[in-house]
Amino acid sequence: MTIQLSFLPEMAAIFMLMFARLGTLMMLLPSFSERSIPMRLRLTLALSLTLLLYPMASRLYPAGLTENINRFGVMLAGEFIIGFAVGLCGRMITSALTTAGVIIANQTGLAFALGSDVTNSGQQGALIGNYLSILAVTLIFTTDTHYLMIAALHDSFSLFPPGIVLPVGDFARMAQETVSGVFSIAMRMSAPFIVVGLVFYFGLGLLNKLMPQMQIFFISAPVGIAIGILLLYALLIAIMNKYLAHFTEAIGKFTGG
Repeated sequence: MTIQLSFLPEMAAIFMLMFARLGTLMMLLPSFSERSIPMRLRLTLALSLTLLLYPMASRLYPAGLTENINRFGVMLAGEFIIGFAVGLCGRMITSALTTAGVIIANQTGLAFALGSDVTNSGQQGALIGNYLSILAVTLIFTTDTHYLMIAALHDSFSLFPPGIVLPVGDFARMAQETVSGVFSIAMRMSAPFIVVGLVFYFGLGLLNKLMPQMQIFFISAPVGIAIGILLLYALLIAIMNKYLAHFTEAIGKFTGG
C-alpha cells in the first residue's frame, strides 16, 4: 500500500501564507499584542488560529504555489503587507485612550504624574492614560469583544483575497478614517474635562484679579486635582462605554457583516 504525500508541499505553502497574514495581525491587533502577553503565547495563538482557519480560507489560495517560487514570494510579501496594514489600523484605535489620557491629565494638573505604559511600548506616559488603556483591555475581554477581532481575522481573507493587487487607495482611506476617528473620539471622551478646566481656570483668573495677594497656585493645584479625580470617577463608565462603542464600530469595518 502506497501512501500519497504529494499534497503536503502545497498544504505547507498555503499554511505559511496564512500564518504570515495572521501572525502579523496578531502582533499588532489591540488586546492580543500587549507587552504583558508573552511572545511565545502570541505565537501559539497565531499558529492555533491559522490551524483553525485553514479549512475555511485555504480554498481561496490558487493552486500550484510550489511550482513557481517567484509567485510564492510575491504572495508572501502581499500577505505580510495586508496583515501589517490591517493590524496597524487596529493598533491605532487604542491610541485614542492614550490621547484622551494626556488631555485629561493636562486639564486636571496630573500631567507630571508619569508611569510606564505596560500595554504598549513601555515608554513613559500619563498615569490616567495608562489606567484607561489597562481598563480598556480588561473590558474588551470581559465583554467578549475580542471575538469580533477573531471574526475580523477570518473575514480579512474575504475582504482582501490572496493574490489580488493590493488596494493601496483603500488602505490609505482606511488609515485616514482611523486616524481622524482616533482624534475625534479622544476629544469627545475628554470634552467634559476641557470644559470644566476652562471654567475652573477662568474663575481662578477672576479670583486673582479680585484678590491679588492670594497665592492662586497653592489653591489651584490641589483643588484642580480633586475636581479632576471626582469628575473622572463620575464619568468613567460613560467614557469607557463610548470607547467600546467606537472600538466595536472601528473593528466592525474589517468584518464582512
